[in-house]
Amino acid sequence: MPDIHITREHSLGLPQARKLAFEWAEAVEEKFDMECTYEEGHSADLVSFTRSGVNGELKVTKDSFELDARLGFLLGAFKDRIEGEIVKNLDMLLEQKHPTKALGKTATKKSAPKKAAKKKG
Repeated sequence: MPDIHITREHSLGLPQARKLAFEWAEAVEEKFDMECTYEEGHSADLVSFTRSGVNGELKVTKDSFELDARLGFLLGAFKDRIEGEIVKNLDMLLEQKHPTKALGKTATKKSAPKKAAKKKG
């Protein structure tokens, strides 16, 4: 069972939700030193993320984002703070017209998340 479960409904459609999820993956790679893999599917995408002490997935559909994360023992003590930061970042993406500005990204970019082969979904 995940330690953190967050669901956000939206009305973006899959193409726009996919763009936001990809930007979210880039931002967490840069800001939190996560390693992300993005898998595009027919009806849903999956962003897998990991780093020492945390791993999880963000499922992207035409009308929702669903994030599940599992925290290691040491990060479990910071669950509320971590969950609050994730919620803040997802909400900013959904509210802002320019999502990269909302996450406080700089002009310099780290490499984009790895794209996995498309899977049927």
